[in-house]
Amino acid sequence: MERNEFLWGGSIAAHQCEGAWDQDGKGLGIMDLVTKGTYETPREICQTIKPGKDYPSHTGIDFYHRYKEDIALFAEMGFKALRISIDWSRIYPKGDEASPNPLGVQFYQAVVAELLKHNIEPIVTLYHFEMPVHLVREYGSWTNPKVIDFYLNYCKTMFEALKGQVRYWVTFNEMNHIDPQTEASDIFTYIIAGLKYSDLQDKKQTLATISYNMTLASVKAVALAREIDPSNQVGCVFGLTPAYPLNCDPQNVLNSLKETDREFYQIDAMCMGKFPEYKLREYQAQGIKLEIGAEDAAAFEKGKLDFIGLNYYSSSVARYEGDDQEEETLFGGTQNPYLEQSKWGWAIDPTGLRYIMNYLYRRYALPIIITENGLGAVDQVEADGTIQDDYRIEYVQKHVEQMEKAIVEDYVDCFGYLMWGPIDLVSATTGEMKKRYGFIYVDKQDDQTGDLTRKRKKSFTWYQELISQKPTFK
Repeated sequence: MERNEFLWGGSIAAHQCEGAWDQDGKGLGIMDLVTKGTYETPREICQTIKPGKDYPSHTGIDFYHRYKEDIALFAEMGFKALRISIDWSRIYPKGDEASPNPLGVQFYQAVVAELLKHNIEPIVTLYHFEMPVHLVREYGSWTNPKVIDFYLNYCKTMFEALKGQVRYWVTFNEMNHIDPQTEASDIFTYIIAGLKYSDLQDKKQTLATISYNMTLASVKAVALAREIDPSNQVGCVFGLTPAYPLNCDPQNVLNSLKETDREFYQIDAMCMGKFPEYKLREYQAQGIKLEIGAEDAAAFEKGKLDFIGLNYYSSSVARYEGDDQEEETLFGGTQNPYLEQSKWGWAIDPTGLRYIMNYLYRRYALPIIITENGLGAVDQVEADGTIQDDYRIEYVQKHVEQMEKAIVEDYVDCFGYLMWGPIDLVSATTGEMKKRYGFIYVDKQDDQTGDLTRKRKKSFTWYQELISQKPTFK
């Protein structure tokens, strides 16, 4: 597809911003059952809505009712693109209905129309941690291949509803964090598949089955999108973290290669036209069995990606010889002494973005778009009402500089930069509002106070100027 300008913009997700969790026919989604947590206290995953508990997705930042105001602010910054997600439970409340909820379809048609009115390219993610709870309880989520069919039916509905309006689609967001070879936290397996890691009986087998079925669903969705509209461009978004060796001990270097590579098998499957043989052999050695259908090979060959979406926040230091850490942690592990950390324990490493962009492009030779990158921080509203978030400006600026070097000096084909959370929204991992990412401040506090007023931060004007000064990197 011919691209005449670089797609500057941002990314948001339905469950973190929309609110209106029980309005206009929306069903119960998996994130509607997750309470607010903190950096120290994990979010609670509930079976029912409990009185007195705070469920952040229920109100979000009220994007459902304020999307026109928010899109106008994005347009004021000069956005060329906005990545949104569609909440599956707003389209099919239970997930397995024969017909969609028309009010849900109409909402996203209205959002896309508003974006186009402001000359903002809509980039639509079909699955960003938003699954109808009914599909988890009745079918076992992605452990059941029937869910692939329900997902494709939902995709078909949206491909047809937004035909001619949306040309960039994303099948899944960060499903690569489902990894049968490592310990996982409950929140990560839950947000991806609606299942708690601690509840899984045969953990490795279950995660491998989920991963395979989601990967198969993705390639089938790619082919379906092209059938409905040959001009559709379809990608998948992966959250990638390069793992550096602790030192140049050859064993530690090998460990870092394996740790960086361990989440790439799904990308291999979606880009190379087949589920990788090395992963099947690994599963066989561990007694993991996959139910691979007779037509699966053709689906992988037919549904190769058009582009790769990259979510990048930080790098890590790989496991090393002598490391006695027993299991994966959300923010822990060995800290890199050459890098500073955010308040939430993430290493700030702009060069890591250039590193992983090179790694991806040399491996797959597919166009890349940065679909998430940003800094979660506690913002202070000054006495004069301003928000002087120079730390956010510095973070984004340094990452953009490294992205530009990857494009100009390393010849990586990258066609856009979508900053995560251009407007403050609910944190997926902690459920907090105080972990703010946005160029736009939202007056909502973790104690439920605030009137949801939008306010421009210092970074708003800075990003506006950046976009105007760098329309392209050609």
